[in-house]
Parts: sequence; structure tokens; C-alpha cells
Amino acid sequence: MTAGLLPPHTFSVAPMLDWTDRHCRVFHRALSKRALLYTEMITTGALLHGDAKKHLDFSPAEHPLALQLGGSDPLALAECARMAEQWGYDEVNLNCGCPSDRVQSGSFGACLMATPEVVARAVAAMRGATQLPVTVKHRIGIDDLDSYELLYHFVQTVADAGCQTFIVHARKAWLTGLSPKQNREVPPLRYDLVRQLTGDFPALTFVLNGGIQTLDDAQNHLTWAGGVMLGRAAYQTPYLLAAADRDVFGTDTLPPSRREVIEAFRPYLAEQLEQGVYLSRMLKHTLGLFAGHSGARHYKRTISERAFKDGAGLEVLDDALAGIPDSVLDSRELLPQEREARPLAATP
Repeated sequence: MTAGLLPPHTFSVAPMLDWTDRHCRVFHRALSKRALLYTEMITTGALLHGDAKKHLDFSPAEHPLALQLGGSDPLALAECARMAEQWGYDEVNLNCGCPSDRVQSGSFGACLMATPEVVARAVAAMRGATQLPVTVKHRIGIDDLDSYELLYHFVQTVADAGCQTFIVHARKAWLTGLSPKQNREVPPLRYDLVRQLTGDFPALTFVLNGGIQTLDDAQNHLTWAGGVMLGRAAYQTPYLLAAADRDVFGTDTLPPSRREVIEAFRPYLAEQLEQGVYLSRMLKHTLGLFAGHSGARHYKRTISERAFKDGAGLEVLDDALAGIPDSVLDSRELLPQEREARPLAATP
């Protein structure tokens, strides 16, 4: 495929609670113009009974952008999908993968994998309310409901309701006994099950999520998966996103340098500061930009110690950058840990 034909799902950044807020997404967009970005999970209750504008507003620069919803009631999800279209999102996604106790108490997230018919009704209602693509993000199983037969049934049931794209976190979730953090690390990765889904459902798109650490990891999986979604690696070592447009999507653009990324982010920072947003809320997302390079400790310390203070402005950013060598600021090269794939034994 040429760059112009590759769909946004080819490479995306996962929805991550408390991380992928609108400030993070504008920063990530300064790194990659093509990667599909996701909001944090937003519950239907928060949208229908809370401050919808606070949750839904975003910068036009964030496109392509998907709204991830948490909920199980078809009518509520349909109304929120309608709102997503009105607000200008490019996709609406249903969370069937979060294992937290709070999410379970609301009867949504990963526990929905036990009731694929409920998910199907929700998807059908959402599709009836919007022209946007409706996608589902899920695990490969939960607790002892972890056979491939049950996973196949879940996908088949939801696909029959009209879902064409499934984002699969290739770990099962334990709803009791493990914390959300442990559920991202302890259950073993089963890429083979996702690969089996691609063979059994060739008309559907499966986006692989879970354990992808580097750009080479992503490219290796794209030889068989319909897309890859990066989570913590994209947040903790964000500069790996800089080469995605060229190396994944095939554009002829050079990766932006770190200096160019910060300069692209600066007008947004200034605008948000004028609106009373604390500098620390925005710059916390940049703390990994210089990871592994000279000056990184100075940058993080300056931001961490000063950006949260009343009246902190862009001079704090300038002082933080003053400790970064020009050779780092102007480099367009990824570090080995951002570029190189891990041993094949670690990716079954």
C-alpha cells in the first residue's frame, strides 16, 4: 500500500487514563501527523450528566482522533456516539478491556467480554446513532473464560452487529486478584490468538495492542496485523512516534527533531496558559522526550520543580531546554531502545 492508502488504524496510540488527555494528544501530534490518537476512556455518565464540553473539547490539530467510551447501556452509548459525531471526532470506540474495580462496578469494561450479546446490542445502537466508525477494544479473555472458542464467539457476535474493527489487547484480564497495572504486565501475551483471529475473520480488521515497545516491534507485527496500537512505550519514550509517519505510513517527510517538536507545541502551551491551565499539566507529557540523552535529568527536574507553581510560564520550558545540548535537540535519530525490536522469544 502507498502512504495515502494506509488507514489511520495502521498505527495508533492507546487510550490511557490520566495520560492521553488533550494536552498529551497535541504533543503527540507534534511528533506524528498520521498516527490515530485516542481520548482517555470517558464514561457515558460523565458525558450525559456531567460537563460534556470539558470532556469532549479538543484541538483541531488532534485529528485523526477517536473517542473511547465506557458503558453498557445501548441508549446511553447511542446518545454519546451521537455527541461524538457532533463534536467532530473521527471514530467512537467501546471499552471492553479495562479490568478496574470501579469499571466492573459499573458493569462495563473487561467484564463485558462475558456477555457478547450485550456488547452487540450496544454496537448496534451506536451504529444506528452515528455515521462514525464504531470500534471495540477488548482483551483475549477474562478469568477462566479464556478459551479461543469464547474469543471467537465474542468477535463473531459483535461483528454480526456491524463492528468491523477490533483492537485486541493480547492478554487476558483477571477481574479479581490483580490490579489494573498487574493486568497490563502479569498475564502472558498471546499474539498467536490475535493472529488466529485474522485468519478466521479475513474481512475484519484486527489491531494488535499489548507489549509493543519499539518501532521495529510495530513494523514486525504489521506484516500480519491490520494495525498496531502502542501504549506506555508511546508515552514514556514519545520520540519513537517521530519516525512513524516515514517508517510506518511511508511518507517522504523527515522525522521532526526534538527542537521542532517543542516549537510546534509552544503555541498551544501559550494559548492554554492564557486560559489558566497550569504549565505542569501540559509539560508532564513531555518528560520522556529526552530519555536516554544528555540533559534529560536537568529537563525533568526543572519541569517537576517549577512548572506546577502559580504563574509558571514558558520561561520554565526555556530554562529546562537550556540544559539539553544542541546535538540532542537537533538530532532526528531514534535511540536503539526506540528503534530496535526485542528478541523474538519475547514476542510469542
